[in-house]
Amino acid sequence: MIDLYTSPTPNGWKASIMLEELGLPYTVKPIRLEKLEQKQEWYLKLNPNGRIPTIVDHDEGDFAVFESGAILIYLAEKTGRLMPQDRKGRSRVIQWVMFQMGGIGPMQGQANVFYRYAPEKIPYAIDRYQKETKRLYTVLDKRLADRQFLCDEYSIADIATWPWVSLHGWAGVDIDDLPHMQRWIDEVGRRPAVVKGRGIPEMVKTENYAEELAKAGAKMLV
Repeated sequence: MIDLYTSPTPNGWKASIMLEELGLPYTVKPIRLEKLEQKQEWYLKLNPNGRIPTIVDHDEGDFAVFESGAILIYLAEKTGRLMPQDRKGRSRVIQWVMFQMGGIGPMQGQANVFYRYAPEKIPYAIDRYQKETKRLYTVLDKRLADRQFLCDEYSIADIATWPWVSLHGWAGVDIDDLPHMQRWIDEVGRRPAVVKGRGIPEMVKTENYAEELAKAGAKMLV
């Protein structure tokens, strides 16, 4: 059994989608970001960085894994699924996971913050992060021009990337000129495990949820 500590954010959805795709039994442990539960001492013992998601694999001696990309790789290796077994194929998938972790996530995350949450609208920052996010999207669109998924077969590369780019509008980034990425977003988004994983955790949000997060110093999309 696996415990999943998570919140309704793109990084959190990576883990829940992965668990749903694999059909592994897991228990959802919602973390209220607006209450800074991710910074409490008990949670920091599981995840020193104080972010979500985190999993605890009780079948492996209560082994904790933090960082969403690391969780995807761990679960893929645990089950032998959603990542090729050959060295080159595995490397290709991990390269695209790192592309999301080191590029799309941080850049789109900053676009989200400056476009949506910053108390002062700074045109330079908004423009800088939106343009870089769009550039990264263009890389994805080119990659998807002649293949169904990022690495031919559906993999953790798609699971890592989809939760972020599917929310492109939240960062104010238009994708009308990226048809291959649009097609991929729609196709991946119809997968039953993606639909179910995208709805986890089912948390009751207050009317001022985003404001509470901002006041707490947390970001809604982490």
